[in-house]
Amino acid sequence: MVDLRLLGCEYLLCMSRMLIVEDDEELATIIKDWLAIQKHAVETVADGDDALQMLSTTCYDVIILDLTLQGMGGLTVLKEFRARGGVTPVLILTGRKAVSEKEEGLDAGADDYLTKPFDHRELAARLRALLRRPALYSGDSLEIGDLVLDTAQHKVSRADEEIKLLPREFDVLEFFMRNPDRVFSSEALLRNIWSSESDGSDDAVRSCIKRLRRKIDVEGRPSLISSIYGVGYELKTR
Repeated sequence: MVDLRLLGCEYLLCMSRMLIVEDDEELATIIKDWLAIQKHAVETVADGDDALQMLSTTCYDVIILDLTLQGMGGLTVLKEFRARGGVTPVLILTGRKAVSEKEEGLDAGADDYLTKPFDHRELAARLRALLRRPALYSGDSLEIGDLVLDTAQHKVSRADEEIKLLPREFDVLEFFMRNPDRVFSSEALLRNIWSSESDGSDDAVRSCIKRLRRKIDVEGRPSLISSIYGVGYELKTR
């Protein structure tokens, strides 16, 4: 069994949120424990259906995905995730070694492929590369109507007029623009955006969204960010 705890912290970028989709409980625990030591926020799931449910409510920086899962298979999870617009880098980690299966996984939208048993140094290098890589499915510019967010230059504009946002406001807007027409509770926003900070609260979410609306909304037109009473918030494109 690979003991990933032998790795040093230099192998990965810090403070990333990861999801391990793996039905081998022992292996999933080893990977999770080591990544947690490196200060990453890591969640594990063994069932394909549960994995898709988690991916519909939480954004991750990288997904480690096994192909042989309980319930929905890993390849189906990957295809469905990409079909829904998911942009998170995906590393397939599996015991399947056939070239045709690797090709099928990459064609379905995987970013990388590693077979078991694996060398811990190779897994670390591949995760490091994925974490440093811009999302292949997104690009630097996010656009909804006349609202444009440039992730590379950290700028926002509407109708070609630049809007000055605080860092937290920018993060919230980027999250919504990467996940349009989906409702997120305050808890989900805190988990994805305020995840490692002590200042996160429902009041912090409400205050941030209130400020963001004042800056990006146009007088006389509906707010881009809607409040769904008792549920959460949604950035609507229609």
